[in-house]
Amino acid sequence: MACTDSNPTAPRTLSFGPFELVSGEEKTDLCVSQTLHNDKPIYVNSVELVSATGVHHSNWFWVPDYVFAGPDGDWSCTERGYNEAIAGIKGGVLFAMSTQNTHEIQTFPDSAVIKIPEHSKIVAGVHLLDATDGPVSVPLNLTLKPIPEGDVTVVLAGLSFENQSIAIPPHATSRFTVECDLAQRHQDLFGRLPDFKIYYALPHYHGLGTALTFEALRDSDGGADMVWETTQRIGDNLGGPRDPLFDMTGHSKLRFACTFENPRDATVKWGVGDQEMCIIVAYTDSTYTWGGGITTPEDPGVGVDHGGVIDFTGSACSVFTADASH
Repeated sequence: MACTDSNPTAPRTLSFGPFELVSGEEKTDLCVSQTLHNDKPIYVNSVELVSATGVHHSNWFWVPDYVFAGPDGDWSCTERGYNEAIAGIKGGVLFAMSTQNTHEIQTFPDSAVIKIPEHSKIVAGVHLLDATDGPVSVPLNLTLKPIPEGDVTVVLAGLSFENQSIAIPPHATSRFTVECDLAQRHQDLFGRLPDFKIYYALPHYHGLGTALTFEALRDSDGGADMVWETTQRIGDNLGGPRDPLFDMTGHSKLRFACTFENPRDATVKWGVGDQEMCIIVAYTDSTYTWGGGITTPEDPGVGVDHGGVIDFTGSACSVFTADASH
């Protein structure tokens, strides 16, 4: 369903598929898009995903309607040169899905929104996997729930850090940690240390993931304050809103760590299918999007056994920003 401006606060449902899969089939080069045909900004307070068994993961962005040019519907990500970095720079994060969760609602406080500018379209890379013994049919429905512009007090921007430096040893529990320093970049942009607030957080890992911690390190003593943690497994909600909001004032570094249990005989690395990922996504009231981490696969080095958990600490974290004040 295309969006119109006749009622800017009406829920707007975008529908794709259904996508047909046979047992064991995987689709990793599937993208979907829907042009909104909106002459005015849309202020999205809540997003709801409804799907079915077979959807493994999807990340959704808004971009200007000329980006990734071509007909709406489903298409090959490779053929249009789609990747999430381009989508994030050209537009912004709209919704990130918990792995294999077929019904999920991302909602913010009443007056906080993601602003979708005029003349935008919604685009997503979709990872489908049929891990059942038979065929599956996978519908994909995303509903945007806007509020009036006059009710908006906070416009949110995305934050996303990943650790591609994972090599999960067989028959072991292991943890992979990355620490990212935002101080210099924030000083360059604003002339002060980080002071934005975090509204929502969502971890991302696959079937071997058992936990993720997301912490902010205090400037005063180097201690850690927890922003978000989960021990949920895939198929469950891994993230949610921060209540109360997390204030970054007095914290210049972020640290995230993923824990995995690998019962297999082989080492598992970064990737799709039966490989793994370690990502934290969040929404903040910064006027810039924040991202980075260890963004290329690399050797994590030698781990240290701490009480039965093998700890790996990543190398220097890259930090990227883009102006979100569209």
